[in-house]
Order: sequence, then C-alpha cells, then structure tokens
Amino acid sequence: IAPLNEIRAAAEEAGTPLPEIRVAVRTGDTPQKERALHARKPPHVLITTPESLFILLTSERGRNALKSAKSLILDELHAVAPNKRGSHLALSVERLQRLAEGPVTRIGLSATQKPIEEVARFLTGGAGGSDDNGSGDCAVVNVGHRRAMDVAIEMPADYELGPIATHEMWAQTLDRVTELVGEHETTLVFVNTRRLVERVAHLLSDRLGEENVAAHHGSLSRETRQDAERRLKDGRVKVCVASASLELGIDVGDVDLVCQIASPHNIGVALQRVGRSGHFLGGVPKGRFFPLTRDELVETVALLRCIRSGELDALHIPPWPLDTLAQQIVAACVMEDWAEDDLYDLMRSAYPYRGLPRERFDDVVGMLAEGAAGRWGRGGAYLHRDGVNRRVKARRGARIAAVSNGGAIPDAADYRVIAEPDGGMVGTVHEDFAIESMAGDIFLLGNTPWKIRRVEQGVVRVEEAQGSPPTIPFWLGEAPGRTAELSREVSALRREVDERLHARDTAIAFVMESGASREAAQQVVAYVEEGKRVLGVVPTAEKLVAERFFDEAGGMQLVVHAPLGSRLNRAWGLALRKRFCAGFNFELQAAATDEGINISLGPQHSFPVEDVFGYLNSATAEDILTQAALQSPVFPLRWRWTASRALALLRQAGGKRVPAPIQRMRSDDLLAAVFPAAAACQDNLPPGGRIEPPDHPLVFETLRDC
Repeated sequence: IAPLNEIRAAAEEAGTPLPEIRVAVRTGDTPQKERALHARKPPHVLITTPESLFILLTSERGRNALKSAKSLILDELHAVAPNKRGSHLALSVERLQRLAEGPVTRIGLSATQKPIEEVARFLTGGAGGSDDNGSGDCAVVNVGHRRAMDVAIEMPADYELGPIATHEMWAQTLDRVTELVGEHETTLVFVNTRRLVERVAHLLSDRLGEENVAAHHGSLSRETRQDAERRLKDGRVKVCVASASLELGIDVGDVDLVCQIASPHNIGVALQRVGRSGHFLGGVPKGRFFPLTRDELVETVALLRCIRSGELDALHIPPWPLDTLAQQIVAACVMEDWAEDDLYDLMRSAYPYRGLPRERFDDVVGMLAEGAAGRWGRGGAYLHRDGVNRRVKARRGARIAAVSNGGAIPDAADYRVIAEPDGGMVGTVHEDFAIESMAGDIFLLGNTPWKIRRVEQGVVRVEEAQGSPPTIPFWLGEAPGRTAELSREVSALRREVDERLHARDTAIAFVMESGASREAAQQVVAYVEEGKRVLGVVPTAEKLVAERFFDEAGGMQLVVHAPLGSRLNRAWGLALRKRFCAGFNFELQAAATDEGINISLGPQHSFPVEDVFGYLNSATAEDILTQAALQSPVFPLRWRWTASRALALLRQAGGKRVPAPIQRMRSDDLLAAVFPAAAACQDNLPPGGRIEPPDHPLVFETLRDC
C-alpha cells in the first residue's frame, strides 16, 4: 500500500492521476464481512494463501472474481515446493489457469532454493512445456543467494560444552543474549520449538523486563502474533523470541541482530533466519549462533562452512501425492462435469503430477465414486461416475466437504485457549496438556501467564494471572531432522579434522578457517580426539562404527555411530529393531538422533557386534521397513492425515469442528474396514508376523508418507 500511495502521488504531480487500485488480503483469519465485500467488489491485487485460493476456486463468487487474473506471484516457493502443500498449490494454479480468460503470467520468488531449474519447472507446470532437464518456458533470474554476512558462533566463557545442555549452560547463553540485546536496537531470537519460545521469552523477561520481550509462534492467535509484530516494528520491544513463524518475509521493520539458539539443522533455514536482519538494500545480515552441546558445536561449524562455500539444501518435490489429488478432483468436479481423460490431463499438467500413472488416477476416481471403504455403503462418495461415457460429476454435499475440509496442512489435536471475560482467542495448546490441566493452574502463552478457569470440550477458558509463577505448555510435533547436505558437511569436517590430528595446532587453524573462534575450534578438535581415543576411528558417512557396552544398570547398549541425519537413522533403527524383534522374539527399545542409533539389548542378546551391519541389505531393507512402519505409531497417525486430506474423514461437519477423539475413532474404524490386517489380533497373524498391505490408494499413500 505504501509504494502504491507514492506512485499515486508521483502520478498526480505528473498530471496523470491513477485510477483506484484496490488491495485485499484473504486468509483463514479474514472476517466473513470482508470476504463478502471482496466477492462483490473484487480487488485488483489479492494477497492470499494456498488454502484460501483453493476455496475461491471452488466457490461461484470466488471464480467470478478470479476469471480476470492476469498474473500470479508465488512468494517463498522453497517453503511449499518440497511438501504436499506445494502439490496442492500446483494443482490449484493449473485450475486457475484453466478458469482465467487469458494467459496468467507466473512469477516465482525465493531466496534459498536448489536446484533453481527444478523450482522453475514446478512454477510453470504444464504451461511451461518443460521436461525434466530444462526449465521450460520460463526466464530464470538467478541473482545468487550469497551475500555478505556477519555470522559467528558464541561460546560460553570459562565453560566447556558437554553432551547435554546444563542449567549453567542455559544461564550463560541467556546472559550473553541479554548483553547482545543491550548492544542492539532490535533483536530476533530463533529457537526450534514452540515450547522453547515460551521458555526463552520468560527467562529473558526476568533479565530485561516483560515490556521488552515478545513471543511469536504458530500456536498463538493471529491477533497475538500481529500485536508482537507491531510492537517489534514500532520499537516498543527490544527482542522477539520466535520459532519458524517469523523466518519468512513478514514485515517486522528493521532488525539489527538475529540469535539462533541450538542448530536449525538446515542450511536454508539458517540463511532465511539470519536474513531477517539487515533486510534492506546494502544492509549486512548479522547472526550469532549459540550451540548448546558438543555435537551441535560441530554441526554449527559445518553450517558456517556451508554458508561460506555457498552450499544449499536440495529440494525434493514429492511425486504425485494421491490424497491431495483426491481433494482437488472433488473440488474440480463441484463446478463442472468432466470427461475423465480431460480431468487426467488437467491434473498431470501440474509439475508434481507429471508422472501420475493412469491406473493410480483411475483408482482415486473409483474410490471417490464408491466411497473409501466400499462395504460402508456410500459414505465418503463424492462423485457420480458414468462408466459408459467415462464422465464424472459431483454429488450433493461434495462442495461443502471440499470447501470446509480443504488444504494439505495436517490437523493437530489442539485445544483453543479463550480469554475471559472478553472471549478473545489467545492461541492453542496440545490436547494432552489441556486434559492434564485443571482449574487454577497457571501457564504461559505468548509470554503472558494465564490462569485456567475451566477446561471444556476443545476449549480452555482462562484469565490473566500477572505476577504468578507459570508452567510452560507443550505441543507435539515432528522435530526437523538434519538435512543430507548438512550431514555430509558434518561428516567432511570430522574427517578433515581427523586427518590433521597429528599436528593439533594445524587442526585448530583448519577449523578456524570456517569463521569459528579459537575457543570453538579447540573444543571441536578435543571432541574429535576424544571420540577417536575411545572408538579407535572417527565415525563419518563413509565409516560407520558399532559400539557395544554395559551401562550403569548392567544392561547392554548397542550404539551405531552414523552421522547420516535422523531421517536415515530413524528408518535404519526402526528396521534393525524389527530384525532383532523377529530374531530374538523380544521387543527392544531404540532411539535415533542425527548422529546415530542407540538400541537397548537384553542379557539374552548375544551375537558378534559386527553382525549388526549384516542384518539389513539392499534387497530386504524396504520390505522390513514397511513391516516395521505398519506396526509403529507413525502409521495410524499418517493414515488419519492422509484420509483427512482425501476427504475420507471430515475435520468439519455441519458447520462445526469434529472433536479430535471422534476423528481418531472414525480413523481407526476406516482403517479396519479398508485394511483389516492392520487392526487384526496379533495372535492370528500368519507365521513370521507379515502383514500384506492392500492395493488401496490411501494405504499406498500412507506407506509412502511413512
């Protein structure tokens, strides 16, 4: 709006006044009154989200407003391209192109993407006529993501990092952050979880005063987040503590410094976060990293090396997700009847769906015509299918199901927190936290203490409790694993330090070349030395080490040192656990981190330790992992998400949200109907305990997700 006003003033000065240019924002938080106004008087510039675009494309008024679209700008492409939200958006863009009266120019923006040609193909889809090699009919303006940056690692004074972060370590870290905040006008502090946002904001408030600290994360209400952004922009707070909610280009004014507590595990995320400071022409971003453990120190030094060498994480676009496909097919059929061949061509014009096999498309259409579980009758059947003329059209109820349950973001079972007496929403807390709380408990949300008045179905009613000592709520989510590129750099750093250990000063100087201080370099070298002394070799991606030892309780532990990142290690650990379980007829406890796998063995597990590398091979790995995933808690959770995206389970029905326990119960019932073996009694499993998954689109997609 500010540039438009300046252009208007310049135009009037030149004697050529501009016509009215209306700008509107449409998100899930936009009030109904504003939405109705947009529909009656469509804006010239509409700023919206993928989910709201989907709703507009599926409603009569929305489609009328979008018909005249001339250009489409997709900002922060790297944030959606590698997930199902991006696949959903790609299909919406193709539907928009088909609806528009003329060609729609597509413009994609991103500061951190690799490979850029792949992102260009994602942007252009069918319109670009691209193959998998070129970038299609698309001009790629690559100005590079590298810019001058002031980045450094902050080490605690007179304190050596250990395997875990102690209370003293936290105190020193926050004292140093407080010092840095005092030296700068405005500071952003990034942490990796919502719980840590609340904890760090609270501890900084004790040091700087509550009026100088704001908290910002995705579980706060829109009003609370916007209030934090306004206070930061107006200079009314010195520091804002945030999770991923502030790493993309939200306008928060001039930020002088970014502090990152613990490693972000991702090169692109680190660049995006540090880039929030010095965010103006000629500005130099300034970032300070605070590793809390020795492993994080090595990872942070590797991260600095990646930033200096211009390395980026590669994007991986998921191939043709069937659950988002099902949702978009229903939405497309709501507005018009389709020949199946034309509908297939439309879906394939989106880049993630370019390789969609025809039989998979037919399976999804069949499921939408017959219902997800045929023997349930027509529940979840959204299409009429004319098998003779090969045409499909929507049934009654399809529009409301698609519009009220659209989108690809999985549903979290969170309770809304409502402030009494005004009834304003403060944010959300996890279902388990809400159930375990009782009237009178005090907890933090948005760095404000709240006292619980009562807990109702899906709602926690609270009142302000200033000055009372609070607890910190928790949320459950999947922690980000270290990316493959950063894991490779960690491995290379370990290997190169190992090669220089014969001359310690040379090794320290080598680590300092990445921009680490002498103190940080000394601790990295000491860590690698100590590991080599105990294990005999330094574990890298090319040299994995299995170690077995007795713990203090007399139990046997098996550790596989593999710095491959938690995504690979979790899969390997799950499959290994399955092999041990089948071989020894004994359930084992296992855990995986970015650095390796830990399996707790019982006294009866006797085998040569080197055999651990023979338990899996390339021929059997996928089958064993499939069997392990089917019996792990991850499968029913992913099943619920997949079924919700495909509209087989509704999150909203009759204008109301379906309570999470009911959703879970319906999800289990649907799984038992579609995949009886997944819910069967363990005693009745065939010899060897193998479960054969049925060839059902939702089971296929859930297993791919797992």
